[in-house]
Amino acid sequence: MSGGFRSRSAGRRQDKPERRPGKPVRKQSPKSAGKYTDTKRSGRTRYTVKGRPASIGDPAREAAFEVVLRVARDGAFANLTLPGILREREISGRDAAFATELAYGTLRSLGVLDAVIAENSSRELERIAPEVLAALRLGAYQLLYTRVSDHAAVDTSVRLVEAAGQDKAKGFANGVLRSIGRTPSEQWLRKLAPTSELGALAFTYAHPEWIARSFAEALGNRGDELEAALEADSARPVVHLVARPGEISAEELALTIGGEQGKYSPYAVYLPEGDPGQLEPVREGLAAVQDEGSQIIARALTEVPVDKDQGRWLDLCAGPGGKAALIGAIAAIDGAKVDAVEVSPHRATLIEKTVRNLPVRVHTADGREPGLAPGYDRVLVDAPCSGLGALRRRPEARWTKVESDIAELNQLQEELLESAVALTKPGGVVVYSTCSPDVRETRRIVEKQLAKGGVQELDAREWAAGLEDVGEEPSVQMWPHRHGTDAMFSAVLRKTETLG
Repeated sequence: MSGGFRSRSAGRRQDKPERRPGKPVRKQSPKSAGKYTDTKRSGRTRYTVKGRPASIGDPAREAAFEVVLRVARDGAFANLTLPGILREREISGRDAAFATELAYGTLRSLGVLDAVIAENSSRELERIAPEVLAALRLGAYQLLYTRVSDHAAVDTSVRLVEAAGQDKAKGFANGVLRSIGRTPSEQWLRKLAPTSELGALAFTYAHPEWIARSFAEALGNRGDELEAALEADSARPVVHLVARPGEISAEELALTIGGEQGKYSPYAVYLPEGDPGQLEPVREGLAAVQDEGSQIIARALTEVPVDKDQGRWLDLCAGPGGKAALIGAIAAIDGAKVDAVEVSPHRATLIEKTVRNLPVRVHTADGREPGLAPGYDRVLVDAPCSGLGALRRRPEARWTKVESDIAELNQLQEELLESAVALTKPGGVVVYSTCSPDVRETRRIVEKQLAKGGVQELDAREWAAGLEDVGEEPSVQMWPHRHGTDAMFSAVLRKTETLG
């Protein structure tokens, strides 16, 4: 079994490459996609006038079904799709919470669910219509991971199949789910898990094996923590807000919204529940959603001592703009100015909106050759990375990422860090960060830059807002199970007077 996925066709059809869990299994015809047909058949799917499958009278499950379907069929992002569906359909309270649990839980567990479905299906997964497979995944998740009764899980899933216009597949879906429900989830996990210790642990906590291996290497001699790291990576994270310095304090923000002040960042507030987009301080631009780890890294850039700081700061990889906004707010207090570089014009426009009224100038350029004059006092390189440190916020991401992408990212990360050093004045500082714990994207990139000369590494732990247990190196590695943050990495380099 590879990456927690098992296909009944394994060993029979070697000419066909194995599909990764979570990837689209069938493209919908452009002619029928999203048509408004007033409950008439459009292709194989029956749509209502709003362009979605007919209602089964269960708004929570209908919303979750649509999210799971869109992710698999259209490559949508669940964390962007679900909030929009909930708002559009005015789903709130317990229904919204249930829809979120079903959608995110199903997507997070795709590899395990697909293995169990494949074991009980007379058809290969690739031959199952995407609407039917989405309903099967939703039903299997309820059977294996929730306290929902078997009858309710099976019945509602079969009705979703019917509502999607797949009437002929009702019996098939019913049979697969009833077969799954006859065996306890623990037995399925034992039966289908890979034989290796690492593979079995990864399968149990719904991770591809290569990601579990990446975490294990990053934990080093603390490999006994791997189970805790994988478990925390599958837990739904608490929403973190950042109180914009100079506008509102974390204490004021917490009191205003009924949240709790953060443990580490002086700007952090934890929001236990609710839609942050509906909060008045967020709507007014006084606060924003930002992981506490990101806040710590952005703050560190402004805290490291620099001789004769002229107030010329740079965010070399600024998208989507959260760190640039926090750095810009601190710069406004300190009398500094920030240049923010983003290669994508669309994202650059979004950054401009995020940093409005702050001393931040956005440049649409490639950070490797941004066309800016060197001599910056402080430079942040929040490098594009695999995003393995934020998997808990993108439930489907663990099943759509591939390990081979990291090598290409490594070259980009090296080039961006080298560019940052060239743009920094002697005596200035560079903060290199990634939202990934993978050592290929963290320590190895830093060590390659150190080997080139011209920089020395400072102890980043001194500017980590009191974080403890961040690794044996002078860099900082955060973890959800240790710190409640995403698994972010940061290192601090000072440019020396003489380049090597």
